[in-house]
Amino acid sequence: MSAFVRAFPLFITVGAALALLYPPGFTWFLPYINPGLGVIMLGMGVTLTVGDFRRVATLRAPVLVGVALQYTLMPLLGFAMGRVFGLPTPFAVGLILVACCPGGTASNVVAYLAKADVALSVTMTAVSTLLAAVMTPLLSSLLIGDAVEVDALAMLQTTAGVVLAPVLAGLVIRTYLPRVSAAILPVAPAAAVVAIVLIVSAILGQNRGALLDAGPALVLAVFCTHAAGFGAALLLGGVLSRQPMFGTVARTISIEVGMQNSGLGSVLSRAHFANPLTAVPSALSAVFHCVIGSALAAWWARAAAPDAPPPSTPDGSATAAPE
Repeated sequence: MSAFVRAFPLFITVGAALALLYPPGFTWFLPYINPGLGVIMLGMGVTLTVGDFRRVATLRAPVLVGVALQYTLMPLLGFAMGRVFGLPTPFAVGLILVACCPGGTASNVVAYLAKADVALSVTMTAVSTLLAAVMTPLLSSLLIGDAVEVDALAMLQTTAGVVLAPVLAGLVIRTYLPRVSAAILPVAPAAAVVAIVLIVSAILGQNRGALLDAGPALVLAVFCTHAAGFGAALLLGGVLSRQPMFGTVARTISIEVGMQNSGLGSVLSRAHFANPLTAVPSALSAVFHCVIGSALAAWWARAAAPDAPPPSTPDGSATAAPE
């Protein structure tokens, strides 16, 4: 795994800070957010193989637990934190939306750094991403309720277009066009790092004033959503999958559940909600889940559990495109 990809949390934190200091340095990227997410998802698809999906059979319990927590724990936390911190409607809706998104593939990188189970992380990301076309619009519409009008069908179509299509295209390229995938694989992770940093920074720059006006409430709501997600998934992951508590599987599930596809949240917010402030929680989410995940990875790597497998990069999976 390249040093450039490992430095992703640093890049996204610095990019966010610079966007708040000088918004025009990043707002030029706003028209390219959808293509940027396409680059990220295509990169993820190219890193996948059919074997990643076959692992669902051998890792059935952990995968089911991880995906179930992804689509129950995180949406409920997003909903609850919006209420607890009394967020204005656009921010509350945005927080619910990003909490209903699938796992982000930055989790694969963090799992590698944490000496967790990278193969399991990749498999959970792939499964939750494929389910996102249905689960993200469905859960969002249920939890947002009457706060704002939600067109679940239109959101489903958008999710399928910006997630499923490029991921499946990448998988087809990896399976049937090995020379093309061999050319894409080395640059895909770096391209994805650049794309997600630009997406997050552009949205933060565009909404700088509203973000500063929102103050600590929004920041704490997003932070607590992810922190609680990491913590609860760590406690529940091992128990529900009948694996050692705080062991490799529990840590992997914690990372996977705590890290969302914030790029998808940003695109859906901009496409389906009139108020641009709805996209701000997704941008903050990308910063916080990377910072928390990286801190946990450093801690867990120094005190790896006895059942931890040796850190390996399974066929390029550990260098999957961050989000």
